Amino acid sequence: MSQARLPDPPAARGDAILERLTRLHPKLIDLTLGRTERLLARLGHPERRLPPVVHIAGTNGKGSTLAFMRAGLEAAGYRVHVYTSPHLVRFNERIRLAGRLIEDDALVAFLERGERANDGQPITFFEITTAVAFLAFAETPADILLLETGLGGTSDSTNVIERPLLTAISPISYDHQQFLGDSLGEIAANKAGILKPGVTGVIARQPAEAMAVIEARAGDIGAPLLRRDTDWRIETVDGGLRFESDGKATALPPSALPGAHQPDNAGLALACLVRLDGFDIDDRALAAAVTDVDWPARLQRLTDGPLADLLPAGTELWLDGGHNPAAAELLADTLSRWPPRPLHLVVGMMNSKDCRNYLQRLAPLSPQVHGIAIPGEANSLAADAIVAVARDVGLPAAPAEDAADALSRIAAASANQPARVMICGSLYLAGAILAASDAQYPR
Repeated sequence: MSQARLPDPPAARGDAILERLTRLHPKLIDLTLGRTERLLARLGHPERRLPPVVHIAGTNGKGSTLAFMRAGLEAAGYRVHVYTSPHLVRFNERIRLAGRLIEDDALVAFLERGERANDGQPITFFEITTAVAFLAFAETPADILLLETGLGGTSDSTNVIERPLLTAISPISYDHQQFLGDSLGEIAANKAGILKPGVTGVIARQPAEAMAVIEARAGDIGAPLLRRDTDWRIETVDGGLRFESDGKATALPPSALPGAHQPDNAGLALACLVRLDGFDIDDRALAAAVTDVDWPARLQRLTDGPLADLLPAGTELWLDGGHNPAAAELLADTLSRWPPRPLHLVVGMMNSKDCRNYLQRLAPLSPQVHGIAIPGEANSLAADAIVAVARDVGLPAAPAEDAADALSRIAAASANQPARVMICGSLYLAGAILAASDAQYPR
């Protein structure tokens, strides 16, 4: 007698739907709101039934800024939706409903509704999953939605919110030039597309070219701006932080996220928190914003698991998902401040990223580079290609089969001198490392 087949678990069903959705991608990649707006209309316009929205764009620091904000809002007792991308290990990480990652059953149900409503029409993966996220946010009670753009701003799928409560722009630098433009001005113009008439925009410190474009856009549409160093300030003082806004200075503990750049992201988050009309964010909640924050794969120390076990005692293992030259510069700045020890970089990057400029920013630290391909990514740079670039910028480099192979080689070479190992170059690589190392990812 044949045995009845058990139904697939919700996680497997969700993965199957997500895989089908990737096949709907239009042949011509064009940034447009049209496909998203069409699907949202068929879903009953959930984007019009959301709690108050904070919408953030920028090149680096968007996710960290939202993580600081979430910590502060939840400390103040508010229920917080969060939308970020990409995910590290599970797609569920992109959609946080009232403080918790979306459950598999709920994700499957919302994905099925989005797939039915789309009815096989061409649409990008990000567009359809953003519409599905809006549906989940609209139908789950919460007090606020923290919304991160995916790519750019003007034609990003998230830019369908007619009047957010607040907008914010994190530091702008070069990335995704094939879509956003080759100059900082063009990239800034796209990012500034999230600004809305009459809605305050909170702006991080920017290159002069980018700030000029943001200010011009704000002036054209009548969006008030709150700019760092003009309207608010953040600085590191006596081992902690000092935040100033509206003439009030607040002393705060140091950021729980390591990295010389994280006080900047914390400052942008704090500047947003104190400007949220209708929300009561006291000094205790502001302190919690910087101490209770959790944002994996951003200078994350890995202390246990199969990968960490490959290294000798005393050797540090770190993970960072930054993938553009500006992120590499921030990483280099942080590492230069730490006590010196031999540095090994295990680097994997997508072939759309600027590997040369990334490694050039880290070259002054004289690291040994170990090139690897990103597991499961067809568009990963080959290990040999990374090694060739590293050698071309003057760094010693060798390919490895994977991260475990690279760590084993490092262990053999540094048995008598504890080293520092940084796995870096891609969020996709960071996700694979977290999955392989049994390290904690967002829950």
